[in-house]
Amino acid sequence: MKEGEEAVVDPSLPIIDPHHHLFDRSGARYLLDDLLSDLGSGHDVQRTVFIECGTMYRAECPEALRPVGETEFANGVAAMSASGVYGKPRACAGIVGFADLRLGEEARPVLDALVHAGGGRFRGVRHLSTWDADESLYRYVSRRYPRGLLLDPAFRLGFAQLAPLGLSFDALLYFHQLDDLASLARAFPETTIVLNHLGFPVGVGPYSGRRNEVFDAWKRLLRKVAIEPNVVVKLGGLGMPLFGFDFHTRKRPAGSGEIAHAWRPYIETCIELFGTSRCMFESNFPMDRPTCSYTVLWNAFKRIAESFTPMEKADLFNSTAARIYRLELARSEVLSSTFS
Repeated sequence: MKEGEEAVVDPSLPIIDPHHHLFDRSGARYLLDDLLSDLGSGHDVQRTVFIECGTMYRAECPEALRPVGETEFANGVAAMSASGVYGKPRACAGIVGFADLRLGEEARPVLDALVHAGGGRFRGVRHLSTWDADESLYRYVSRRYPRGLLLDPAFRLGFAQLAPLGLSFDALLYFHQLDDLASLARAFPETTIVLNHLGFPVGVGPYSGRRNEVFDAWKRLLRKVAIEPNVVVKLGGLGMPLFGFDFHTRKRPAGSGEIAHAWRPYIETCIELFGTSRCMFESNFPMDRPTCSYTVLWNAFKRIAESFTPMEKADLFNSTAARIYRLELARSEVLSSTFS
């Protein structure tokens, strides 16, 4: 076993990985073969959900429709995986794409095109709204948006187009913007909102060395979001340098026990506020790879959840994701995870 790798913890626990990316960019590549290598880690990953990342946009079409190319790409990968040629896991069984909701009512034809391109797999839209007064934080996000985007009337008019199509919304923002998300959730109770990466309690830039202060502010604001029943939260993303942990700087990789110890307060806080039925573990690969391998990542999650009941574990590792993204596990797998 190479350095940094471990034996798989609880290998029979069924997993839906509800958050990963695929892309081929200058100097960076993570495509189906790379994902399959990670899915072959020994964890029982049954399904995955592709999350938009600004890749494979159409080159020749109106600007608003360019992101449809990303969903076409992800659906093609899903079709390859669904053939069974590449093994048991079904990659990109759910797809979350991008539409610029600032288009207001004009976002509807884009959403219709995305649904069509998804071939029955399209589940929702992710629209970043990360904003901070400190410019240094923009090195960690791929796109810039103005302050208060989630409050903008044009954006909300576009957001209103999601529910009639049965689409969810994946939200990515910094912890100090959680009030805006709570407001959005109250205004659109019929739309399921998936908060990515715990709501980004940032630990770098202007927030470096202020972990306790940020944690307290994050928890206070997160409590306001948790009151809204249409919001669920993804437990992950903590492996990114943005969170301020130092695992990615070490010469020797950290083990899942040490990682679980560092991440536990954040994950347990989310579970305390939302309950397991509104929480789901996510890999966020390959963006979390600087901290650890896919194997170690899921081992860390399993260590954090080791004292939970079988039903609670099922929520965290597969049931919540299956419900929110309308995916299925085989009946035998569900029964195994519930009653083992």
